[in-house]
Amino acid sequence: MKGYINNIEKETKENTNFRKVLYTAKNTQLVVMHLNPGEEIGEEVHTLDQFLRVEEGSGVAVLDGIETKIESEYAIIVPAGTKHNVINKGNGPMKLYTLYSPPEHKDGTIHVTKVDAIADVADHFDGVTTE
Repeated sequence: MKGYINNIEKETKENTNFRKVLYTAKNTQLVVMHLNPGEEIGEEVHTLDQFLRVEEGSGVAVLDGIETKIESEYAIIVPAGTKHNVINKGNGPMKLYTLYSPPEHKDGTIHVTKVDAIADVADHFDGVTTE
């Protein structure tokens, strides 16, 4: 297995899609995201832990209703079962990457906008990995 080796900061900052799956392994998935000003990931809960890192922009992370200001270079660990959201409250785009365990989306998924992501009801991980 080759795995994923790349400049994640560059990948994240160059991404203009709401969501882009970069790599899917059996138990973990790497995704980059671009949130426009005022946009949010959307409230969600996962069965396992999640890691997010902000590479550019500012806003808030909301974990179980508690808002914390975040900005470039902040990392967020969301424990399993925690209701969470990330909201861009800045004037420019927020760029971040996240690791889902287990994978959330089909490998290679690209949602140009959040509207596309919401409309894609067949997007859930189907067991197919990158390699």
